[in-house]
Amino acid sequence: MSYTYPYPHPAVATDCVVFGFDGKGLQVLLIRRGVEPYKGLWAFPGGFMRMDETAEECAKRELQEETSLNIQMLKQLGAFSGVHRDPRERVVSVAFYALVQPSEVVGGDDASHAEWFAIEEVPQLAFDHDFILRKAMQQLRKDIYFEPIGFELLGSAFTMSELQRLYEAILGVRFDRRNFEKKMLQTGILQLAEEEYDDIADVFTCFEQSDETNSFFGKTKEMRTKSIDELFGGFKPSDSEMKFSDINCSLNSESPTIETAKRKPGRKGRKYSFNKDEYDRFKKNNNFRFEF
Repeated sequence: MSYTYPYPHPAVATDCVVFGFDGKGLQVLLIRRGVEPYKGLWAFPGGFMRMDETAEECAKRELQEETSLNIQMLKQLGAFSGVHRDPRERVVSVAFYALVQPSEVVGGDDASHAEWFAIEEVPQLAFDHDFILRKAMQQLRKDIYFEPIGFELLGSAFTMSELQRLYEAILGVRFDRRNFEKKMLQTGILQLAEEEYDDIADVFTCFEQSDETNSFFGKTKEMRTKSIDELFGGFKPSDSEMKFSDINCSLNSESPTIETAKRKPGRKGRKYSFNKDEYDRFKKNNNFRFEF
């Protein structure tokens, strides 16, 4: 005995909210619609689901067709089923969000153009996409407390300042630098990737080296092409004077001298990377949470 469904079937579509970070603020990827309805307005990449694909497969396909982005990691945001959300017919949309480093995008398929927008400069959106964007921001701010989702927006190595700016952009708040760094390091999910020093550090390094190895040194063009005698006017400290605690050289001085004033090598900034193993351990024990 066959069964006849007594109601019309709603169409199922997907929408994808893609967030990026340009080092200063949060961005979102939009496409300009090239067809009706809402031709010429901006919207999220998306489209109707085929019979032979899942909602996630549909979202990835539409994203690639309309923006040229190939994203593998999507997180489901929820279903949006407003009765009049689409003027064409009854449509239920399953929305996803993704976090990626901004890259060049090209409009295609139903999209006449694709572009990244600063989150505070998003134009009027088609359908109910302004509502979806608000929900995506709420979910992003919620999720960031329970998992380090923001690291996809940074490079493989990043400074603490970059990480702080990212969290401030997502949460819409300002953090005290020292307190933020302390809290982040306490989580255990950051590992030191590298450490950069400024030129004064190179000056100290040169005094420790032998005469055979310290002919040319430093990062600036002048320090790479001139010898110590040229830079310091023939000055060479005695062994008893060659101590970090006693050396204070001015790179802008024509005849630097050793003074009793103490100065430590300058640090440009430590770079960190995400320690996924430590995060997985936290998550397995169900005790991972950011506390600011």
